Amino acid sequence: MTSIDQILRETPSFRRLSAEDRLRVAGVARLGHYAKGETVFAEAAPSDFFCSVATGRVKVVKMLPSGKEVILELFGAGEPLGAVAVYEGRPFPASAIAMEDTSCILIPRAAFFALLAQHPTLVRGMLTGLTLRLIELTTRLAELSGGRVEPRFARLFLKLAQDIGTRRTDGAFVALPLSRQELADMTGTTIETCIRIMSRWGKEDIVRTDKDGFLVIDTATLEAVANA
Repeated sequence: MTSIDQILRETPSFRRLSAEDRLRVAGVARLGHYAKGETVFAEAAPSDFFCSVATGRVKVVKMLPSGKEVILELFGAGEPLGAVAVYEGRPFPASAIAMEDTSCILIPRAAFFALLAQHPTLVRGMLTGLTLRLIELTTRLAELSGGRVEPRFARLFLKLAQDIGTRRTDGAFVALPLSRQELADMTGTTIETCIRIMSRWGKEDIVRTDKDGFLVIDTATLEAVANA
């Protein structure tokens, strides 16, 4: 079984820490386990703990003022959840839901800030990872707020292929069986629009839907669409 220290070493927000600082964090952390569909934390709930995915996959879901629910991001092993809210001491701005059986490292906020006060080197080690994650989420919100739908789909599949795709002779296989509704939620559109785009892309051999995920075949076309 992977140790908490090893998981911290693979997590962007913690991997720049010294070995001594990682062990200090591991000493106050615990593992939480979540079944598929279970909420890791809810939107507007107090941000009482830092959370990083150890195994499995989590989707972060936001309810927009229009009443539309969108998936802001998918997180896999080694990635932090809700860190900005915890640092600022404000409620979680979105909900995190397990997409499969998932385990997470949970670090009580009070205990972690006590470590920061006692060991200032922790602060320097975490700034870069947190800043990069904030930039990514800000960009994601901007993409969802406007522009044409098809380029948003193209950017989504290019990102999935780059982040978790497995290279094959016929393309990059993304082992993530997202439903049409989940794809619509991730791109801020309707399920009908999603079905039309995915159906056309399948016929044109751009992105093919398989039982266990998606095969991204024509990245050149996706890049052209993304930049249109």
